Amino acid sequence: MSLCRPPALTSITMSADLFARLEPAYQPLAAKLRPQNLADFVGQSHLLGPGKPLREAIECGQLHSMVLWGPPGVGKTTLAKLMSHTAAAHFLTLSAVLAGVKDIRAAVEEAKIQRGQGRATVLFVDEAHRFNKAQQDAFLPYVEDGTLIFIGATTENPSFELNNALLSRVRVYKLRSLEVSEVEQVLQRGIQSWQTAVEISADLLRRLALGADGDARRALNLLELALDLATGEGETITLSESIVEEVLQGSLRRFDKGGDVFYDQISALHKAVRGSSPDAALYWFVRMLDGGCDPLYIARRVVRMASEDIGNADPRALSMALDAWQVQERLGSPEGELAIAQAVLYLASAAKSNAVYQAYKDALADVRSLPSSEVPLHLRNAPTELMKNLEHGADYRYAHDEPGAFAAGENYFPASLKDRRYYHPSDRGLEQKIAEKLRHLRELDKHSTIRRYDQDHPPSR
Repeated sequence: MSLCRPPALTSITMSADLFARLEPAYQPLAAKLRPQNLADFVGQSHLLGPGKPLREAIECGQLHSMVLWGPPGVGKTTLAKLMSHTAAAHFLTLSAVLAGVKDIRAAVEEAKIQRGQGRATVLFVDEAHRFNKAQQDAFLPYVEDGTLIFIGATTENPSFELNNALLSRVRVYKLRSLEVSEVEQVLQRGIQSWQTAVEISADLLRRLALGADGDARRALNLLELALDLATGEGETITLSESIVEEVLQGSLRRFDKGGDVFYDQISALHKAVRGSSPDAALYWFVRMLDGGCDPLYIARRVVRMASEDIGNADPRALSMALDAWQVQERLGSPEGELAIAQAVLYLASAAKSNAVYQAYKDALADVRSLPSSEVPLHLRNAPTELMKNLEHGADYRYAHDEPGAFAAGENYFPASLKDRRYYHPSDRGLEQKIAEKLRHLRELDKHSTIRRYDQDHPPSR
């Protein structure tokens, strides 16, 4: 008599099948509407427009290894599947978040089997930037010999996140956020696919599109949530303003701390300040806040801008930036954010000079590249009798005892660096007056009859 109990197993299987038929697995609207061909794919016309190389490669079924780089919800996974389907290739997928070298090896073995049957294999790796160097290196020989067509998807800059060895074997395609009109097109498809008729005004549809911030998946998720909240009269569902506002509430703009979008936006803010564009600077500041950026991070960066791009052309900029940082720490939002906005606008409107920044870099370069010269004797401290006997501080000229409180002809550098100049004030703001004063002092040095000797030791007496 068999120890197995097939009747019970059969009963369980039948029950599970019946349950599956009665209650089909839920699929999000975004998954249901995933494009099945290039004609249905929305966006990325710079890559997939008529005559573009990537489109021609797809239509001809001539795939190559590549990295699809772009923000979430722009079609990276969909495009990889479309390419694989069009080329009649075997499609494998790995998530770099979960997979390891063992999973990569298993995928390679499966690809070898497919290759033996005359079929190419596309290995799609989502979040490819999450793989470490060893995991990325594991792909190399199989990408090289054609066992695998590697398609990686990443939201991060491949130049920083992927190995040069892997990058040299793939092409990188930059995918862009969808335009508002393209997101509206995606939303229209979602509405048309709904099981009942849907009414929504053009204005509210645009608000949903704007709330998606270039992300098709987010757009469809917002739409699905709105449709679930709406109550229909008869066979029609009406999406009202209150429903749209409810689903958009708390929906942050795209902002990934530590990612490309984060650094792109802070870069835009910094460059707008440097470029004396207060309106653009304010826009990027608010964009970052809207995306959830910590205001204290922005406050710290604004302090940097004050020194790097304004400096002594308007020293008040640094004080204002520090004050704004302190207001944010003490009062929090929204008072602190308003103070930072005030500082951003002031910095963008102030006279600009990077003379301090450049002087600092030049001095640092000398310190790191030149020998460590000793402090000249006349500049050394002499608190003891021994140091005085060693002529520390000998012949030092106390500036306040000199005409105009300036010891003309004196040298404060090591002898090897005498007359070195790092600071070149601009002709803008307060630095214009600083430059004039320094020119005058240099003229006094030039014509002084009292000249510091070029060696570290004074002449014998």
